[in-house]
Amino acid sequence: MADKDSANQARLIATEEAFATPEYIAAFSKLAPTISSAGVRYAAQFVTDQEMGRMFSDPALRLADMDANGIDMHLLSLVSPGVQIFDADLGTILAAKTNDRLAELVRQHPDRFAGLAAVAPQDPVQAAREVERAMKSLGLNGIIINSHTHGEFLDDPKFSPLLEAAQSYRAPVYLHPSFPPDSMIKPFEDYGLHGAIWGFAAEAGLHAVRMVVGGVFDRFPDLQIVLGHMGEGLPYFLFRLDNVYGFLRRQHVPGMPRLKRNPSDYVRSNIHITTSGMFWDDLLEFGAKTLGAERILFAIDYPFESSRIARDFIANASISSVDRAKIMSQNAERLFNIPSRPPTLRA
Repeated sequence: MADKDSANQARLIATEEAFATPEYIAAFSKLAPTISSAGVRYAAQFVTDQEMGRMFSDPALRLADMDANGIDMHLLSLVSPGVQIFDADLGTILAAKTNDRLAELVRQHPDRFAGLAAVAPQDPVQAAREVERAMKSLGLNGIIINSHTHGEFLDDPKFSPLLEAAQSYRAPVYLHPSFPPDSMIKPFEDYGLHGAIWGFAAEAGLHAVRMVVGGVFDRFPDLQIVLGHMGEGLPYFLFRLDNVYGFLRRQHVPGMPRLKRNPSDYVRSNIHITTSGMFWDDLLEFGAKTLGAERILFAIDYPFESSRIARDFIANASISSVDRAKIMSQNAERLFNIPSRPPTLRA
């Protein structure tokens, strides 16, 4: 009974909740038909759908869903593939306009919305400036990067200005999946595997492992990354990452950095995971045992997943009341610098 009561006393903050502006949807709709990528075509099914577009961009619809399901707050972030499919100039402009609109929404509903700023890694220097503006001037809570940018990953030293800014301004980076880049997408296409059923996790998991093994967290030890979908598979590979990395290092594999710590240590110190779209007790218990409940955050993946199912899952999960409160809101408040408040809603 005490555990169930705790679900009625802790605020519920959902941390992977898709958002878009009409300007972004219009720009994506214009670009999508000109790109042959199967991944872009996949994303276009959702981003350009009229009803889905309203769910991304209409705060009244979002608030109604939150109210009906006892969700106190959404941490909003630009829907994948975000601004990263555009050229650098347009991506940078759209990111700034999106962030302005997002900041205004947060100002209008400070108890209900927080926000992650979009950036265009295509221009790492401009992206770094947008991180500074988002955190210092707009008062947002971190940044969203929809994984690869034209097939390039954040372990590339060219992105160092962006990661340096994220570390300096204490901006957690939500590394949201994207469709696999053209260099790897072909085997995923035959059965529709390039999206949420498998390709997203394969792509985002690869990105995170590249960052770990590529030495990103040795260069930026205070950088915090957030992975959705219970870590895109990483928690299940911690032993193997350490074991095989040690073997490869002893073999002096060309290009293999000599990390200061084991790969699993960086996952435990620099990566948080969220429950988005993975509402299964066994996964939650394993994640808490492997990484610690303090590194797990509640998320829904609105509007792609059911708020009701997500809410019922965390309310009834077989975890302690202390861990439930951490996952429901306390971890998000700490990581994203969201002011702590009592819950306002319960379904």
